[in-house]
This record gives sequence, structure tokens and C-alpha cells, in this order.
Amino acid sequence: MKTPLNEKSSTEDIRQRFDSDVERFSNLDTGQASTIDAPLSMELITQAALAASPSPSRILDLGCGAGNNTLKLLQSLPAGNQAPACDLLDLSAPMLERARERVTAESPASELTTWHGDLREQDLPENSYDIIIAAAVLHHLREDDDWTRTFQKIYALLKPGGSLWVSDLVTQEHPAIHELMWSRYGDYLEDHGGPEYRDSVFAYIEKEDSPRPVTYQLDLMRQVGFTQVDILHKNSTFAAYGGIKPT
Repeated sequence: MKTPLNEKSSTEDIRQRFDSDVERFSNLDTGQASTIDAPLSMELITQAALAASPSPSRILDLGCGAGNNTLKLLQSLPAGNQAPACDLLDLSAPMLERARERVTAESPASELTTWHGDLREQDLPENSYDIIIAAAVLHHLREDDDWTRTFQKIYALLKPGGSLWVSDLVTQEHPAIHELMWSRYGDYLEDHGGPEYRDSVFAYIEKEDSPRPVTYQLDLMRQVGFTQVDILHKNSTFAAYGGIKPT
């Protein structure tokens, strides 16, 4: 990606784009059309989260959008489990409202808390969450310090034994491998929607996003305190991965 980080879209620019796209992101098939293996990644991070914390009492969905990942987790709870408290956080107020409506309809018994704004600026409770999900959100982070502070904050929010699960756009460490994977992603987009669709997706990624390699993120997770990290799935420029905070 050639756009300098200081010329990327602002948080406000990103918020405005998502404010106007609620309907698309209320449906997995349309909202994640540009993401390779989106249903599989959602399934894997959900199952991994519940394997690590079979009876979560409180979960946090970062950049929750219209609530798809929280809904998937609630639907996947073992029979007889008490519904966990659900915290939803998003930049977009319309997205957050749609997520609140959908999660409430799915699990009326769940205690629901919404957080409108940027994770980095919210005063969320530390040592409170059994599970944190971050789907298609961390790629908006910018400089190394921004990544480090955000992972430190996420780690602090988790209870001992709690876990973070991510599905996201990633880059590759070696430039030639990155170009190879980027080309394969372009082929995927073109097959899905044609050359114009491919070019439009690449254009907004270039403008908005600043993803990092999954290897960079796993190293950072270990640096901030996670002692067990895993890659659940990787295909071209997308990956699902996570880590568990020690007890």
C-alpha cells in the first residue's frame, strides 16, 4: 500500500462510510462479500472462543457493525448455557443501533451494553470480559504505537483466562509474497464482481486501511502478555487468529 499513514482516512471518514452502509452489513452474504472465507472465519473464531471459554459471562464485540459476530456466538452457545452479558462497540451509531436491535431479538435475556465510539477512547472496564471478538476492525490501526497501545488495552480488558479472537485483512512480511497474495485477492474480487468491483475494493482499502501481517500481530500479542496464540485459518490476504490471557 502506497498511501502514507498520515494521509489515510480519518476515523470520522470511516464512521461516515459505515453510517451509510447498515443494510449491507446486516447480512453476512452481502456485508462480507469482499472477504475471502468470511463464513468459515466467523465459524472458527466463534468455536475457538467457546472452546476457550465454554460458559462466558460477558463478551465484547469490537467494531460490532450490525452484530453478526455476537449473533453467531449466541446461536452457538451449548444448550442450557445462560446467555452472557453482551457489550457492543462501534464507531457508527446506526450500526450500533441495528446491532442492539438484532442481539436483543436473538437473546432477550442478555444484559446488553452499547459503546458508541473508538475503542482507543472508550473507558471500558478492565478484567471484565471472557471473550473479545474483533472482526474486520484492527486493520484501521495506523502506526506501531497505535497497534501496541490497542493490544495492551484489549489485554487489560480481558479476565485472566479470557481470550481475543480476530478475523481480518492482513499483509505479508515479504514484498514479493505480498504481491502474490494481493494478486490472488484481486482475482477473487474480479470473479465475484468483475474488474470494476475489484478496483473499487482496492481503492477503499488503499484509502482507509493499514493492515499488518498476522505474524506481526501474533508477536505483538505475546509482547503484551498473551502466552498462547494460534492461527485458526489463513487464505491469501485474510486470516483468523487469537490468543488467551494467562490465568
